[in-house]
Parts: sequence; C-alpha cells; structure tokens
Amino acid sequence: MTKYFYLITILFCLVLISQSCKKDTTSPENDSALFALISQSGYIYYSGTPGITSGVGNSPHGFERVRFNAIAQSALDSSGKLPIGNSFPTGSVIVKEVYTSATGSINQYAVMKKDPASSVAGNSYEWAEFKTDGSATFSTGKKGNGCISCHSSSTNRDLVRTFDLH
Repeated sequence: MTKYFYLITILFCLVLISQSCKKDTTSPENDSALFALISQSGYIYYSGTPGITSGVGNSPHGFERVRFNAIAQSALDSSGKLPIGNSFPTGSVIVKEVYTSATGSINQYAVMKKDPASSVAGNSYEWAEFKTDGSATFSTGKKGNGCISCHSSSTNRDLVRTFDLH
C-alpha cells in the first residue's frame, strides 16, 4: 500500500513539474509592441476599398478597412496591390480596422506583422487582434493558429487576402 502511495505521489509531482514548464502561449510583450505599431503615422489605406466595406466570403471580421505601413507600401504596385508571387518585406504591418457597421466606429484591429525571425511568428507573420483599448482578443502567442488556414487560400499574395477579395 505504501509503495502505491509513493508511486502516485511521484507521478503527481512529475505531472506538476511538466505542467509548470510548459511554454506560455500568451505573449503580452509582443502584443503590446504590435498594438503600439498600429497607432504610428505613415499608414495608407488600400486603394481598392476607398471606404469601409462589408466582409467578403467567410471573413470573420465584418465591416472593414485595410491599411499598410510604409514598409508594406514599398512592395505595392501602381494599382496598390502586392503583385502575385511577390512578398512583403520584413517589418511590413498590415492592419484591418474592423467597424461596428458601414458608418460605425472601430471596435477591433486585426494585425499582421511580417517578422520571420519572431518566436511567435506563424508562416513568417505575427498575428493578433485587439480591442480599441489595446487588449488582445487574439494573442501573438497563438502564432496565427486560426488565421493562417484562411489566409493561405489567397492567390499567392503573401497571405494577404484583401487584394483577392476587393
């Protein structure tokens, strides 16, 4: 009987130790840094959607408007699109502003940042969604799990679906 007690105690301790060593899947530092980037100046809105548009296809984002930082802009062609087969350079930030309605206010940001070296990158991007107060509703620590499958269906435009949908 005592033998089983010790065995169970040892197994319990091993389970506790292994659980405490698991990597944290949230990434508050990355989330905060990524949210800070979206309020910087120098972004331009995608020219294919001059205003707020409704979500297309199976988009979970609803009413939206997409903008690009200066690094991402450098990869766009004269029509404002990323040419098929091209990639955004490292440091590119693509922000989808999600609105409550076509004339409503922003209630969420969906963000992609190209950073293949990041420990939280999924398919070379950091992925996150934020409320307007900066709190993450989808953390970078998830590495795009839940985003990449839809974004992979783009027509070879570096996981950005906007060009194919609008």
